[in-house]
Amino acid sequence: MTPDQIESAVAAAMPQGVEELKRLAAIPSVAFPGHPEEPVRAAAALTEELLRSAGLPRVQQVPVEGSFPAVYGEAPAPPGAPTVLLYAHYDVQPAGDPAAWRTPPFEPTLIDGRLYGRGCADDKSGIISHVTALRAFQGRFPVGIKVIIEGQEEYAGERLEAFVEQNPELLRADAIVVADTGNPRVGDASVTTSLRGMAAFTVEVRTLREAVHSGSFGGAAPDALAALMRMLTSLHGDNGEVRVPGLPRGNFFGQGPSEAEFRQTAGVLDGVSLVGAGSLADRLWSSYSITVTGMDVPTVSGAINAVQPVARARVTIRIPPAGDPKTTVNAVTEFLRQVAPWDVKVTFGDVVVGSGFQADSGGKARSALNRAMERAFGRPPRDVGAGGSIPLVNTLLKQFPAAEILLFGAEDEDAAIHAPNERVDLEELRRVATTEALFLHELSLPSALGV
Repeated sequence: MTPDQIESAVAAAMPQGVEELKRLAAIPSVAFPGHPEEPVRAAAALTEELLRSAGLPRVQQVPVEGSFPAVYGEAPAPPGAPTVLLYAHYDVQPAGDPAAWRTPPFEPTLIDGRLYGRGCADDKSGIISHVTALRAFQGRFPVGIKVIIEGQEEYAGERLEAFVEQNPELLRADAIVVADTGNPRVGDASVTTSLRGMAAFTVEVRTLREAVHSGSFGGAAPDALAALMRMLTSLHGDNGEVRVPGLPRGNFFGQGPSEAEFRQTAGVLDGVSLVGAGSLADRLWSSYSITVTGMDVPTVSGAINAVQPVARARVTIRIPPAGDPKTTVNAVTEFLRQVAPWDVKVTFGDVVVGSGFQADSGGKARSALNRAMERAFGRPPRDVGAGGSIPLVNTLLKQFPAAEILLFGAEDEDAAIHAPNERVDLEELRRVATTEALFLHELSLPSALGV
């Protein structure tokens, strides 16, 4: 096929891809504990169906210990051609408060060329970009294809990583495309070359056997909620910079967003200051950040006049690419123990960790991607970092050190992933699918193979 034919084939396949994205995003495939498992398994079944429809001769669900099944697909490489592994995930974040959504989170809604709904971007757009790109070749792929779509990326930490380590030949490839990132802005062609790692844990503070009346006991009885709040606020200095010893600020040697761009994308209110120190690229892509993502405390509507005996919080840490997640968790939890007031009882649990990633300068696969992306977007791509984490990437890097790992996708920074009103721009999705199809073609050419 010629590049013109590939572009036309992807454009022709987009209406079908959009309808399939609607079907996928309508499934509430939240793989967090406490959520029903049936929708997650339904998303796996639909993903399997879609990969079969893309022309892959071998597609199956494969069990992953302690997790939901991954969906695997494969097509053998033509003689002398490289093999490319394509990755995405079919599970999604919880929707959160439905009242915060302008459209129902699991009823995908098309508004002005953008599809709104949980998972429309993160990461069911990645599944559809793979499927649409593969369909362009009608089963006659120019390179070998392997596809792995996992089912518990958003919560499970490193469960698929163990699967990769136990099944290296199943996933071995010359290049790996991870479709779970995106561009800073729609149309701003970019390749993600740096990912922060992550860690998360739950901290619990206990002070009393049970709640007691605040009028009779307040002023002497230690309040678990007050203790926990004091501990959490100690994690940051006055300017919002992390103050845990051993977690220094890093540097990103590349262009980050301007403050005006960041404030607009993040929705920072007028007059409210940004936090942290260093450039925005440093803060977002190469430094530690700590966020309290949830607390178990009485609600305002259900408040009673009582001193609280127990309080819990979920704490998430973003870690520079070279940082060690387990060491970081130890540093933060030890700091919280040290700052805990009044000799309260502190415990930690439900620890999840994931490593970061730093790409090499790039080789033949990156050059092929640059050519493909420039044609699809009309401009050459630039390198960017990402503050989010994809724990699998570092495992792939360690397991297949000779493979080039390429991160790009349709999740632009205004897509509201993990937040209410998540959406994907459908023109961006078309450009990404076109990029991927052109990349597969470019990688098969004699110039890319060194022939």
